[in-house]
Amino acid sequence: MINYTSQHQIKLELFKHPFETELDKENRWVKLASVIPWDKLAEVYSKKLQSNSGRKSVNIRTVIAALIIKHKLRLDDRGTIEMIKENIYLQYFCGLEQFTTKAVFDPSLFVDIRKRLGGEEFEKFNRHIIEESERLKPHQARIIKKDKSKEDKQEKPGQDQQANFPNQDEKADKADEPQQEYVNKGTLKIDATVADQEIKYPNDVALLNDSRLQLERMIGELYEESIDGKRPRLYPRKARQDYLNFSKKRRKSKKEIRREVKSQLQYVRRDLKIIDKMLSKKRTRNLSDDDLIMLDVIKKIYDQQKWMYDHKTHSVENRIVSLHQWWVRPMVRGKDKNKVEFGAKINVSEVNGFCRIDQFSWEAFNEGTMLKEQVENFKSIYGCYPKYLLADKIYLNRENRKYIEEKGIKITGKPLGRPPSKDPQTPSQRYRKKKKAAERNHIEGKFGQAKRGYNLNNIKARLPQTSESWINSIFLVMNVTKLLLVAEKYGDIFIRFYSYLISKFIKRKNYRPTYDFINKTEILNVC
Repeated sequence: MINYTSQHQIKLELFKHPFETELDKENRWVKLASVIPWDKLAEVYSKKLQSNSGRKSVNIRTVIAALIIKHKLRLDDRGTIEMIKENIYLQYFCGLEQFTTKAVFDPSLFVDIRKRLGGEEFEKFNRHIIEESERLKPHQARIIKKDKSKEDKQEKPGQDQQANFPNQDEKADKADEPQQEYVNKGTLKIDATVADQEIKYPNDVALLNDSRLQLERMIGELYEESIDGKRPRLYPRKARQDYLNFSKKRRKSKKEIRREVKSQLQYVRRDLKIIDKMLSKKRTRNLSDDDLIMLDVIKKIYDQQKWMYDHKTHSVENRIVSLHQWWVRPMVRGKDKNKVEFGAKINVSEVNGFCRIDQFSWEAFNEGTMLKEQVENFKSIYGCYPKYLLADKIYLNRENRKYIEEKGIKITGKPLGRPPSKDPQTPSQRYRKKKKAAERNHIEGKFGQAKRGYNLNNIKARLPQTSESWINSIFLVMNVTKLLLVAEKYGDIFIRFYSYLISKFIKRKNYRPTYDFINKTEILNVC
């Protein structure tokens, strides 16, 4: 049976639409909008705006919602605005009161949003989402506990005021006893990864050739006021032909690579001398700010490539791998697929499916030195130290092990030194320890979700601050998605328990209960 719709479609005025009917309350965007703490997120974002001057800003709810939509659906800036125009549920998620065919804001505003939001703002976003998830859980499943110090300080009715103050003997006894403020609770999983930047795979010859092309462009803009009044002879056709002949070869020997690097170094050195002469003349106009920055980058590239050529090596400190994104550094990783990655290195902690970026750097760093800071960040959020710490062996050095033991935190890694001849653990203890250590795969799964599902391995921002915002936005979307799962899980438990209580109450009246009046969305909001 063939089913086909003719290309002669009916007119848009005759097209039936469901806007007159009730919208679906179980839509994912409707459910997601009901669990996000919009007021708290808007309060963080509003601190980056001026409240007393300037024109009226775009609705903050719309800005944050558009940022979530962009990364959740993996759209570009223009595609995000077009998608919001076409989808009524997305407009409801953005906080609009009615359907409109106008753009919520210009797509170019996304660049300003990414410049405005940094790591500190996204850290506050994630903290509010984590607090909201803990509030939705039952009391037994929570890690965050309420501070009862104020309740203890309040005087009970009918009690003498002096009873709240212990005598000197009680103070002395308490001073001798070891004080433990918090009970360790929860599991902290930490690991590091690289968010790959979208750049051309670097090689020395191509990097020098790009530098030569930019220098020739700058010389072309300055040649009218050169020394002789004539344009300098650069031989660009010969330089381009040399590069094409080299790049077209499928297999390049070390000798051929070294010869071409030497040739491109000579072209770049000549062009740099010509530009320095032109800029030294008083009559010559100066270059733009962007070109002056690029000129400094090219000089650093030339110095690095010349040093590696002279010393016959392929490594140098702070090596530049991209002319236009010169802050990107190569990150050596011990993986079979990608031994070297190019992008920002991030140190991430994961608790109950919620991830936070503790350290962000464009330079390579040893993540083992950051363990204490990550544990203290856990305490600042949840009010206690973790009961278990699951980490790679690079984190478990002697200094960190001593710190972990002082805080009463358990680890599942192998002890340092020679293994004992006889394992003191029972088979059941070894099984439980191995099963607990396998939970560290959760954070590896989060990295896979971020890279495969939200393109963490292909960051398309062009500036360092916008790239940082792009990476943090991906983790924000992952946390928001997890928040919805928590709300659905514990919200359904509450609804079943609430229905059970109603049925018990109505059975006393010999009445058959009906639960049509129970609105799941309203109960979730009450939770």
